[in-house]
Amino acid sequence: MGKRMKRVYVDASAIGGKFNRRLVEQTQPFWDAVERGEVIVIVSNVLEEEVTYEKTPQRVKDFFEVLLESNAVQIKTDQETKDLAARYVAENVVGESSATDCAHVALATIAHADVLVSWNLKHMVKRSEGYKSVNKMLGYPEIEIQTPEKFMETHYDET
Repeated sequence: MGKRMKRVYVDASAIGGKFNRRLVEQTQPFWDAVERGEVIVIVSNVLEEEVTYEKTPQRVKDFFEVLLESNAVQIKTDQETKDLAARYVAENVVGESSATDCAHVALATIAHADVLVSWNLKHMVKRSEGYKSVNKMLGYPEIEIQTPEKFMETHYDET
């Protein structure tokens, strides 16, 4: 019996990492696992707004379109996600300038993602315990927030 496929919410930095010279080597194995169908990717309207921003490189936009045409699960914000995102700020996990990051975490939490994959170290990865604490306090699952590289080490290390 195989492992259960992980449901992974991705943010814009995880997509951008595929095209970033400094991060591509650490990011590509994650996207290879997605392409092989070993990971269920979750994308949101918040991610779509970020990716379709006019200054976003075309190759990032094109890759996002491929994701949408694949088996990606698409989710949208609702009042519950807005309230949870606001609570992260109210509980001082991050400041108001990180509201979009909070929206990603709230969306991933409410969608029951196993992991949120991001290269946003400052406002997401390194603050994961704060997000978990708020989720636990409110009765939500404790979302894991990891870099693509850490996700692969944690979930796909075959050694």
